[in-house]
Amino acid sequence: MDIHKILTKLPHRYPFLLVDRVLEIDKGKSIKALKNVTINEPFFQGHFPYRPVMPGVLMLEALAQAAALLAFDAMDSGATEDTVYYFAGMEGVRFKRPVEPGDQLILEATLLRSKSGIFKFQTRALVDGTVVVEAELTCAFRKIA
Repeated sequence: MDIHKILTKLPHRYPFLLVDRVLEIDKGKSIKALKNVTINEPFFQGHFPYRPVMPGVLMLEALAQAAALLAFDAMDSGATEDTVYYFAGMEGVRFKRPVEPGDQLILEATLLRSKSGIFKFQTRALVDGTVVVEAELTCAFRKIA
C-alpha cells in the first residue's frame, strides 16, 4: 500500500502521519509497514539538537497508525469525518535502543483480538532487524456524536 492509499485510510497528515508505506498485510491478522526517519522531521529540532533521537511516544504513535491500517483493512473501511480511532491503552512498553535520522523503522502489528470496536495488538518496531520498541496496544474505533 503506497502513501496515496494510506492517505485515504488514515486521517493523519504532515507532520503527524508516521507511516510511509505498507510492505505486507495479512487481512485481519498482521501488518508490516515502513517509516523512513529523516533529519527533516520537525521533532529533531528540539529532541535533541546535539544528538537527534526520535521520541519514544512517536514510535508508539507510528505503531498505532500501522495497527489502525490493519484494523481498517479488516473492516474494509477507513477513517471518516464521523469516526475516530483512539489509543485506549499500552502495556509492556519497552524501548530497546534509540532511533536516529537515517534509520528505517519497520512497524509490525499483529491483531490479538477485536470486539465492539476495541482492538488489541501486539506490536514492535525494528531497525536493521533489531527490535527498538515493543508494546501491546489497545485502540478504540468510535463514531463521533
